[in-house]
Amino acid sequence: MVPPMPPPQPPAHAGASPEANAGASGSGSNPGDRSVGSPQASAGADPPQSMRPLSPTFVPQARGGGRPLSPHQARQLMDSAYLAAATALLWAGLYFLPIGSPFFRLALPLPLTLLQLRHGGRCAVEGVAVSVLLLIALMGPIRGPLMLFPFGLLALWLGWAWRRGSSWWLSLSVAAVIGTGGFLVRVAVLSVLVGENLWVLLTSVAAGLLDRLAGLVGSSTTFDLSVVQLVAVLLLLIQNFVVS
Repeated sequence: MVPPMPPPQPPAHAGASPEANAGASGSGSNPGDRSVGSPQASAGADPPQSMRPLSPTFVPQARGGGRPLSPHQARQLMDSAYLAAATALLWAGLYFLPIGSPFFRLALPLPLTLLQLRHGGRCAVEGVAVSVLLLIALMGPIRGPLMLFPFGLLALWLGWAWRRGSSWWLSLSVAAVIGTGGFLVRVAVLSVLVGENLWVLLTSVAAGLLDRLAGLVGSSTTFDLSVVQLVAVLLLLIQNFVVS
């Protein structure tokens, strides 16, 4: 004989209000669903690392987890990069653009000179090194390092002299000597690359100038080769002094 079925039990919250039933059903739901659907839970959760705003006192970190860079060091790094890139662009423009050569010659030492005036000789040397490396990547291993002769050395000298308050006559005179030496180095390198002695062109120009001067004074003197070369060097010194 089958036993009788027990009577059905009323629901636990049958007499409660709908708000209480809703609260009870919410309390028995899945915690994961509550964390997703609840605004309070989502507001209290930490945002991902990539979405967190930067702190107003954010300081760039050094590589390798070292000591963070100070604002002065960060400014030095930025100035060195930008001014070295400006020098490299001026040198590339001097080589590749058909116009503006005098402007590029005048402006080439200025970025690195300004870098030395602002941050000292160490940053200026770093800027020269960065410019040379950038020009090697852009123009090759021959024409890139030629920026040192004379413009890289000229920038270092002018920055050193102006930072210490040297006189204009001293700084410009030494700058003219550096410019002349750098021009001679470039002539020697280009002569090796071309396979011809380009110094002959300069001596021929100097010889023509001496012949014109001798004609003006009514003399028919024949000048020695050493005198002609000395006049060529003097012309280079005058030109670099004017340009400096």
